[in-house]
Amino acid sequence: MPRGPIYNDDYRPQFSGHETFPLRYGWLKKAYDAVYEREDGSDGKLAFTRDDSIARFGVGKNMVSSMRHWATSSGIIEDGEGANALVTTSLGRQLFGISGLDRYIEHPATLWLIHWNLAGRPEKTTWFWSFNNFPGVTFEREQLVRALEKVAKDREWPRVSATTIRRDVECFLRTYVAKAASGAASPEDSLESPLAELGLIKAVGRRDGFRFVRGPKSSLGNGVFLYALIDFWKNYSSAQTLSFEAVAHEPGSPGRVFLLDENDVADRLLALEDFTKGSFRWSETAGLKQVIRDVALDMEAALIYAMCDYKKKTIESREAA
Repeated sequence: MPRGPIYNDDYRPQFSGHETFPLRYGWLKKAYDAVYEREDGSDGKLAFTRDDSIARFGVGKNMVSSMRHWATSSGIIEDGEGANALVTTSLGRQLFGISGLDRYIEHPATLWLIHWNLAGRPEKTTWFWSFNNFPGVTFEREQLVRALEKVAKDREWPRVSATTIRRDVECFLRTYVAKAASGAASPEDSLESPLAELGLIKAVGRRDGFRFVRGPKSSLGNGVFLYALIDFWKNYSSAQTLSFEAVAHEPGSPGRVFLLDENDVADRLLALEDFTKGSFRWSETAGLKQVIRDVALDMEAALIYAMCDYKKKTIESREAA
C-alpha cells in the first residue's frame, strides 16, 4: 500500500517552477540579497519581476524565475504578508546574511540542508517521490517518468501532462548527477548543480541509467541529521517517542531522504543523547527501538542544532591552521 504525504487526498502536486533549470552555484545568495535589500519584504517579489531584474541578476527572464523558485523551495526566502511580499527566512539569514556561516556554499552542511528542504518535504513531487517512494535502487530516466505518470493517473491529479513530468525528471537528474566530463573540461565544469557534490545519484551503464547511492554519508553532520529528524517528527507524530522503523524507512524520514542504511541511522540515533545533552535519547527497552524526546519539536531549535556542524568545521579549520 503506497504511503506518505503524496498519497493524501488533499495533496497538490508540483512538477514545475524551475523553468527546466537546475539549481546553480551562486543563485541562492543572489536571491537572498535581492529580497534582503528590500527591507520589510512587502514588495520582495518585484525584485524578480521588474524590468531591470535581468540586468541585476545577469541571467535571462526564465532563469530569474527559476532562481526565485529554488530560493523558495530551498527555504532561503518565503512568502510574506501581502500579494508581493517575500521575506528572508531564519535559515537564509544564518547562511547568507551579513555574518552568514556559508555565504558561498562551501560547507557540505549547506548542501545537505538544501537537499533536505527539496526532498524531505512533499512540495516538490518528483524530488520527494523519487527519494521516498520509488521502489528501486537502479533506474532509467524513462522508467522514472513512467512511474510518476502512473502515480499522477492513479491519484487523478488534474492538469499533469507527460511532457511536464518528463521535463521535471530531466531537471531532477541534472540537479543531482554530474555531467560526464569531456577531455578538455575540468571536474568543476561537470558539476552543473552544487547538489551533485553530494553523490546521491550516480550515472551507471548506458546513457540513461542511474543509481541511488545508499549507505553512510561521511559529510552529513549530526546537527543537520537532527534538524531533519525534528522536521520529520513534527509532521509525522506528536508523540514523545518515534520508532526506529519510522526514522529509517518512513517516506519523508532522514533515513530515506539521506539514503542511509539501517546501521548508519542507528549509529546517529545513538549519538543523539551526547549531542543534545539528553534532550533526545535512544532507547531499546523491552526490545523496542525508539527515540525519546524531552523537549518540544521546534524548528528554530532544530536550526541551532544544524548550525553546530558549521561551528565544528570552523574549530577544526583553526586547529589545522
